[in-house]
Amino acid sequence: MVSNIAVKKRFFMKDTIMMFGPAWLAMMADMDVSSYIGAAQTGATLGYGLIWVMLILIIPLYTVQELAGRISIATKNGLGTVVRRNYGTKIASVVAFPMALTDIITYGIEYLGIGVGLEIIGISLFYSIPVVYVIHIAIITRRKYSQAEKPLILISLILVISLLISLFYRGIIPFSSPLENPILLVPTYSFFFLLAANVGAVIMPFMIFFQASATGMKLRELENGGFTVGRRRSVRIMRKETLIGAISTETLMIIAEMAFTGIPRAANSSFFASPVELGQVLAPIAGTFSPYVFGIGIIAAGFVALITISMGSAWGVAEALGISEKSYWILYVLESLPAVVAVLVIDPSNMIGIVLYLLIFFVFALIAPMIMLWLIGRNRKIMGNLVLSPANQAVYLLMFILIVSTAVSAVVM
Repeated sequence: MVSNIAVKKRFFMKDTIMMFGPAWLAMMADMDVSSYIGAAQTGATLGYGLIWVMLILIIPLYTVQELAGRISIATKNGLGTVVRRNYGTKIASVVAFPMALTDIITYGIEYLGIGVGLEIIGISLFYSIPVVYVIHIAIITRRKYSQAEKPLILISLILVISLLISLFYRGIIPFSSPLENPILLVPTYSFFFLLAANVGAVIMPFMIFFQASATGMKLRELENGGFTVGRRRSVRIMRKETLIGAISTETLMIIAEMAFTGIPRAANSSFFASPVELGQVLAPIAGTFSPYVFGIGIIAAGFVALITISMGSAWGVAEALGISEKSYWILYVLESLPAVVAVLVIDPSNMIGIVLYLLIFFVFALIAPMIMLWLIGRNRKIMGNLVLSPANQAVYLLMFILIVSTAVSAVVM
């Protein structure tokens, strides 16, 4: 006979696999085109100097996203719905709309990144972007969240592999190099600017809304299929997935930073202005194969982020306004269409500057959602037995202060 322990292990493995997806995709979408570019610019400018920052950022990333997932498990709803039902439509709109405004620009960056990646491997942006838009809409308008989730998990693995290959070809720079120091702290504007950009890259507003909504949807779909996971067990699984995702995405940021360290001319942002130069950024070391590696990597990064951002943004706005799930497809179709047009008509030569400033603005757009997460997390009427303990509340507030202060430092320097 099979022992009870063996049965429990099989069940725990099954429910872990069944629940896997929301936290991982939120984290992989964090490594989007803007984060990719921010890490590359950091490596080109400061070498390994901000590796210590990226390791530290695992803590606030996990802390914030864990609370988003916990709220969803406690309520079986997305953040927009929870805020609207407990604090009113006006407050919900204040929380959701800054995210939506930043996402309008982010869509353009993701589409541009995908288009540039395709141009690197020989496909014209003018042909590829409309096709990508159609594929994007086809995936996110599926009836079930889980149907959209599966292809994204596969694409996220392509992103991981491409970055590992990039670092393999780049190699580790010698200890004797001044760029090798992984703990750099200098009182200059460029240092604090890139520091704030990396903090902005670590937690983006859409990630909070996506993980909260996707977790709730996943749990409801599992229950409708006759598979129920208890709240405490759900939280444990979510925490493990969130921690693995947080470590993975910051590791990818470090890999991107290391891959671009010491690349000739790469510290000049104009070097990234054209697809040809962008694709050949590793050519001095990796040879002619590098454009294809980089192109595939940036396509994967942009596509995972594009769909995840699209879902998170639409869900957040729709939930805040009380729009029915049946009408989500309208938001999906309309929200990124202006970005498609803009990418086809606007000169991308200022892409790097726009991206880096956008990353810093992300930090300020996080203020309202992060405050609301804290208020909900400490509300026992909403959270029940998953309410934040006083110690957890203190840790969360400390992470909030840490995140916001870095953006403020870049502004006042």
